[in-house]
Amino acid sequence: MAFLDWAVIALFFVALIGIIVWVMRQKQNNAEDYFLGGKDATWIAIGASIFASNIGSEHLIGLAGSGASSGMAMAHWEIQGWMILILGWVFVPFYSRSMVITMPEFLERRYNPASRTILSVISLISYVLTKVAVTVYAGGLVFQQVFGIQELWGIDFFWIAAIGLVILTAIYTIVGGMKSVLYTSVLQTPILLLGSVIILVLGLKELGGWDEMMRICSAVKVNEYGDTMTNLIRDNNDAQYPWLGALIGSAVIGFWYWCTDQFIVQRVLSGKNEKEARRGTIFGAYLKLLPVFLFLIPGMIAFALHQKLGSFLPMLPDGVTANSDAAFPTLVAKLLPAGVKGLIVCGILAALMSSLASLFNSSAALFTIDFYQRFKPKTDPKKLVRIGQAATVVIVILGILWIPVMRSVGDVLYLYLQDVQSVLAPGIAAAFLMGICWKRATPLGGMWGLISGLVIGLTRLGAKIFYTGAEAADSMFKYIFFDVNWLFFCGWMLVFCLLVVIVVSYCTKPKPESEIQGLVFGTSTPEQRAATRASWNKWDVIHSAIILGITAAFYWYFW
Repeated sequence: MAFLDWAVIALFFVALIGIIVWVMRQKQNNAEDYFLGGKDATWIAIGASIFASNIGSEHLIGLAGSGASSGMAMAHWEIQGWMILILGWVFVPFYSRSMVITMPEFLERRYNPASRTILSVISLISYVLTKVAVTVYAGGLVFQQVFGIQELWGIDFFWIAAIGLVILTAIYTIVGGMKSVLYTSVLQTPILLLGSVIILVLGLKELGGWDEMMRICSAVKVNEYGDTMTNLIRDNNDAQYPWLGALIGSAVIGFWYWCTDQFIVQRVLSGKNEKEARRGTIFGAYLKLLPVFLFLIPGMIAFALHQKLGSFLPMLPDGVTANSDAAFPTLVAKLLPAGVKGLIVCGILAALMSSLASLFNSSAALFTIDFYQRFKPKTDPKKLVRIGQAATVVIVILGILWIPVMRSVGDVLYLYLQDVQSVLAPGIAAAFLMGICWKRATPLGGMWGLISGLVIGLTRLGAKIFYTGAEAADSMFKYIFFDVNWLFFCGWMLVFCLLVVIVVSYCTKPKPESEIQGLVFGTSTPEQRAATRASWNKWDVIHSAIILGITAAFYWYFW
């Protein structure tokens, strides 16, 4: 790192501090101000925040690493701008009418208090065990690689980088709440985009161009059926990414993440009205078309450079296998000139800090609104803000304490994330899908859909821990909960949870329609439908069609 790099990083922090100081001067008198930024966010802030919140360690480490190890396979999860459009066009009207702050709160209004509690518990545990811990772990790993420092003051630099990142992010999240998350994202998103584009361009230049990358990667077979690293659609017998399973599994996980997860939807709920919220999702959908090119393709470039040069990526301890997870930081360390490297570091900082800030704020909102306020409904609004700040501190501490566990499974970081998400998503997706699309879905139907998803998911994770590396006799249980491909399991699990919701709903009493008015299709008033229709025009439709067209073209090219 040259002096110019440090100067660029210092400038980034000056701008960041300026935004935080401005946010601190804004009044935040109640929970809505703190957790939803006063519900006055514009489409630019919403879209930028959706994108910046999404881009975290799973992209800098996992997605680039996946590109270096398996090629285009994970692109199904990243070319999901179309799924954000579903959030904007289908779900935003119902979420906006409900006037809720959290997704569990929405489930309580649609179903019952038990559904709210179940989703709150699942979300909080998953945030600490996956998103917070993984992002912090990867942050320390990235900066250790980029700076090339193993120890500082006799301390492993991994811990200095990881904990420093957490403390810095926690300070501005605790102080500024959602406004900090939204408006720092407006600064961080363009820096992240610019930095990643520079990596892509310089990487292709070093390699010899796009055609050279496609030539090298298309010559590498990934299975015995003839598929290569450049194939997005792979044989249905592929052990890891069968095409039908990939399409179904990525859609189920994507629906849960983009349309129902507090982490993302909270950004939409902060919009000043339905129009700004929907346009924020359209802008976010445009941005979501980029990660494949900004992170996965650079991973493939790093792999191609390793193949061409004979040595580019660092090796794993076995001395034979290239460390694919080091693809992105290795490109930064080896290809970038002074000044530009500092910009990339700012981009990486921006990605990790924005993702962490969103996690902290969403987790604090879940605890404060779905637990504390429910048991103490008469709490002073200003005290709720302080409770949210304290909750953020606790979540930060829990995330740090979980890092040693994450470090021990660092070589399977992305698989760890996907395993958890693939069994977490179906039950929640079923409850929301049936809750909004079918007014006959009853409180007990939605609740048991969530419970069945949780039980099956925990059983699957337990089976994976028990059977992995162990010799066990074949059985129906082992086949279903261990042998079945994880993507097909995710799809069948959604079908089962949907059936649970339907069967239980037909056996139990639904809520009176007056209690779910405006929360489900077929119950909206003429005034509500008119307000929704007035919130979009032909340009919203045109831009949505462009996004769908680009997605279709991508699938055609990499088929």
